[in-house]
Amino acid sequence: MYDIGLPSGRTLFQLIAERIRKVTSLCNALTLPLYIMTSPANHQMTLDYFTANNFFELGVDNVFLFQQGMLPCLTEEGKIIMETASRVSMAPDGNGGLYTSLQSSGAVANMRARGIEFLHVFSIDNALVKPADPVFVGYCIQQQADCGNKVVWKADPYEKVGVVALHNGKSRIVEYSEMTDEVASQMDDTGKLIYGAGNICNHFYTLDFVQDVILPNMGALYHIARKKIPFWNGRETVTPSDINGVKLETFIFDVFPLSKRMIVWEVERNEEFAPVKNAAGALSDSPDTARAMISNVAKDWLRKAGANLIGDEAAISEISPAISYAGEGLDEYQDKAISMPFVL
Repeated sequence: MYDIGLPSGRTLFQLIAERIRKVTSLCNALTLPLYIMTSPANHQMTLDYFTANNFFELGVDNVFLFQQGMLPCLTEEGKIIMETASRVSMAPDGNGGLYTSLQSSGAVANMRARGIEFLHVFSIDNALVKPADPVFVGYCIQQQADCGNKVVWKADPYEKVGVVALHNGKSRIVEYSEMTDEVASQMDDTGKLIYGAGNICNHFYTLDFVQDVILPNMGALYHIARKKIPFWNGRETVTPSDINGVKLETFIFDVFPLSKRMIVWEVERNEEFAPVKNAAGALSDSPDTARAMISNVAKDWLRKAGANLIGDEAAISEISPAISYAGEGLDEYQDKAISMPFVL
């Protein structure tokens, strides 16, 4: 739904849907269903948006919306906190709640009924994400992986992203907050960061791994987050000035150590990672930086196809996902002069 200001007006959801349609065509697939985890706050809004846009021609039966789970907030003693006299204080169960929500919503059963064996999971806020990436997914399948993680190398030692590391022979994510500056800045003999495989929330799973391994082990994966939680004092709802309770949450990457054969796949940041986490005007991870990265990718594709680009290099250009998913299908522009900005 979020418009990052592209010349076409495409939103993040529209970019994903159109890329799915394109890769479905390229792979001669009949369908490629899209499953979207929403929150209770935005579920109806998301459904209304897809309905108003005719599900971007994916087909109403090929877009499955399901809600993230909620868990009660607790005191340090383990008692449930009341938000009002009649309502329990609830909080989202974290992005790791994806797994239980897939099960409880019927999404897993829907996948089984469709004959789906493999999942590509990614966050909505990456404007350059390649849904169902045939290279990443194909390699994971070829290597018989049960789990895969697509990464980009960190821009600098202090970039606020978690990194993939081995712990007792198992892959896991180490959050940037868990690393000292000394560890984060360690480099190998070539000057490359040792802990540089940045996690971008872009994962592969077999459905068997989700159903047979992850779900039975979810109970052991919850984290405690101590927070200031509004509570009912018998007369009114009070917002405390100090931490007074805990929320339980899970992280999507907590399941990595459960994998028996995990693949870590590094990609180029400027080709596949344009996060939109900050407001417009921010120096990084904003609609402005994502828009510029999409434009740079479009120009790079045309140059590789042999086009001669002229005009304003700084202007925002764009290539529709209907024309190209990953730079293919642009041979007709070889030796042609293309004025920037362009929208193809």
